[in-house]
Amino acid sequence: MKARSTATLAMLAGIGVGAFAVQAIHAQSKPPLYLVAEIDITNPDGYMKEYGPLIRASIKASGGRLVAAGQPTPFEGEAPKSRIAIGAWDSMEQLQGWRNSTQYKDAQKVGDQYAKFRSYVVEGVPQ
Repeated sequence: MKARSTATLAMLAGIGVGAFAVQAIHAQSKPPLYLVAEIDITNPDGYMKEYGPLIRASIKASGGRLVAAGQPTPFEGEAPKSRIAIGAWDSMEQLQGWRNSTQYKDAQKVGDQYAKFRSYVVEGVPQ
Protein backbone atom coordinates (compact mmCIF):
# COMPACT_ATOMS: atom_id res chain seq x y z
CA MET A 1 0.00 0.00 0.00
CA LYS A 2 2.83 2.37 0.92
CA ALA A 3 4.56 1.67 -2.43
CA ARG A 4 1.35 2.51 -4.30
CA SER A 5 1.00 5.83 -2.42
CA THR A 6 4.63 6.70 -3.08
CA ALA A 7 4.23 5.91 -6.79
CA THR A 8 1.05 7.98 -7.00
CA LEU A 9 2.71 10.97 -5.29
CA ALA A 10 5.74 10.68 -7.57
CA MET A 11 3.49 10.60 -10.64
CA LEU A 12 1.53 13.68 -9.49
CA ALA A 13 4.77 15.54 -8.72
CA GLY A 14 6.07 14.66 -12.19
CA ILE A 15 2.92 15.98 -13.83
CA GLY A 16 3.20 19.20 -11.83
CA VAL A 17 6.85 19.71 -12.76
CA GLY A 18 6.08 18.98 -16.41
CA ALA A 19 3.22 21.47 -16.48
CA PHE A 20 5.46 24.11 -14.90
CA ALA A 21 8.17 23.48 -17.51
CA VAL A 22 5.70 23.81 -20.39
CA GLN A 23 4.37 27.06 -18.92
CA ALA A 24 7.92 28.42 -18.49
CA ILE A 25 8.81 27.58 -22.10
CA HIS A 26 5.60 29.19 -23.34
CA ALA A 27 6.25 32.33 -21.28
CA GLN A 28 9.69 32.71 -22.87
CA SER A 29 8.37 32.82 -26.44
CA LYS A 30 8.43 36.20 -28.13
CA PRO A 31 5.14 37.92 -28.84
CA PRO A 32 4.16 38.23 -32.51
CA LEU A 33 4.66 41.25 -34.73
CA TYR A 34 1.57 42.83 -36.26
CA LEU A 35 1.54 44.51 -39.64
CA VAL A 36 -1.26 47.06 -39.74
CA ALA A 37 -2.32 48.19 -43.22
CA GLU A 38 -4.61 51.08 -44.04
CA ILE A 39 -6.08 50.53 -47.49
CA ASP A 40 -7.86 53.13 -49.62
CA ILE A 41 -9.71 51.00 -52.17
CA THR A 42 -10.42 52.56 -55.56
CA ASN A 43 -12.02 49.46 -57.15
CA PRO A 44 -13.72 47.22 -54.54
CA ASP A 45 -14.68 44.49 -57.00
CA GLY A 46 -11.18 44.08 -58.44
CA TYR A 47 -9.64 44.35 -54.98
CA MET A 48 -11.77 41.56 -53.50
CA LYS A 49 -11.77 39.22 -56.50
CA GLU A 50 -8.22 39.59 -57.82
CA TYR A 51 -6.02 40.95 -55.04
CA GLY A 52 -7.63 39.43 -51.93
CA PRO A 53 -6.97 35.75 -52.76
CA LEU A 54 -3.39 36.48 -53.87
CA ILE A 55 -2.37 38.42 -50.77
CA ARG A 56 -4.02 35.94 -48.38
CA ALA A 57 -2.18 33.07 -50.06
CA SER A 58 1.14 34.93 -49.83
CA ILE A 59 0.62 35.64 -46.12
CA LYS A 60 -0.20 32.00 -45.39
CA ALA A 61 2.75 30.72 -47.46
CA SER A 62 5.13 32.89 -45.42
CA GLY A 63 3.93 31.54 -42.07
CA GLY A 64 1.94 34.66 -41.28
CA ARG A 65 -1.76 34.89 -40.60
CA LEU A 66 -4.42 37.47 -41.30
CA VAL A 67 -6.03 38.24 -37.93
CA ALA A 68 -8.41 41.09 -38.84
CA ALA A 69 -9.69 42.86 -41.94
CA GLY A 70 -12.54 45.21 -42.76
CA GLN A 71 -13.94 48.68 -42.25
CA PRO A 72 -13.18 50.01 -38.77
CA THR A 73 -16.05 50.83 -36.44
CA PRO A 74 -15.65 53.98 -34.36
CA PHE A 75 -15.16 53.22 -30.69
CA GLU A 76 -13.53 56.35 -29.35
CA GLY A 77 -12.92 59.31 -31.61
CA GLU A 78 -13.12 59.10 -35.37
CA ALA A 79 -12.23 55.83 -37.10
CA PRO A 80 -10.00 55.84 -40.20
CA LYS A 81 -11.97 56.08 -43.44
CA SER A 82 -9.87 53.35 -45.05
CA ARG A 83 -10.13 49.58 -44.78
CA ILE A 84 -7.85 48.07 -42.14
CA ALA A 85 -6.03 44.72 -42.33
CA ILE A 86 -3.87 43.23 -39.58
CA GLY A 87 -1.46 40.39 -40.16
CA ALA A 88 0.67 38.58 -37.58
CA TRP A 89 4.14 37.04 -37.91
CA ASP A 90 6.38 35.36 -35.37
CA SER A 91 9.48 37.44 -36.15
CA MET A 92 10.73 40.41 -38.14
CA GLU A 93 12.75 37.99 -40.28
CA GLN A 94 9.59 36.07 -41.15
CA LEU A 95 7.75 39.32 -41.97
CA GLN A 96 10.62 40.61 -44.11
CA GLY A 97 10.81 37.25 -45.88
CA TRP A 98 7.16 37.69 -46.84
CA ARG A 99 7.69 41.27 -48.06
CA ASN A 100 10.70 40.20 -50.14
CA SER A 101 8.99 37.14 -51.63
CA THR A 102 8.06 36.92 -55.29
CA GLN A 103 4.55 35.86 -54.29
CA TYR A 104 4.03 39.08 -52.26
CA LYS A 105 5.53 41.30 -54.97
CA ASP A 106 3.32 39.75 -57.66
CA ALA A 107 0.22 40.18 -55.47
CA GLN A 108 1.13 43.78 -54.70
CA LYS A 109 1.38 44.63 -58.41
CA VAL A 110 -2.26 43.57 -58.70
CA GLY A 111 -3.24 45.36 -55.47
CA ASP A 112 -1.68 48.64 -56.62
CA GLN A 113 -4.20 48.68 -59.49
CA TYR A 114 -7.12 48.73 -57.02
CA ALA A 115 -5.94 50.50 -53.87
CA LYS A 116 -3.38 52.70 -52.12
CA PHE A 117 -1.64 51.18 -49.10
CA ARG A 118 -0.03 52.49 -45.95
CA SER A 119 1.39 50.00 -43.46
CA TYR A 120 3.39 49.83 -40.27
CA VAL A 121 4.55 47.20 -37.77
CA VAL A 122 3.60 47.04 -34.09
CA GLU A 123 5.16 44.62 -31.63
CA GLY A 124 2.83 42.42 -29.65
CA VAL A 125 3.02 42.40 -25.86
CA PRO A 126 3.95 39.37 -23.75
CA GLN A 127 0.89 37.50 -22.50
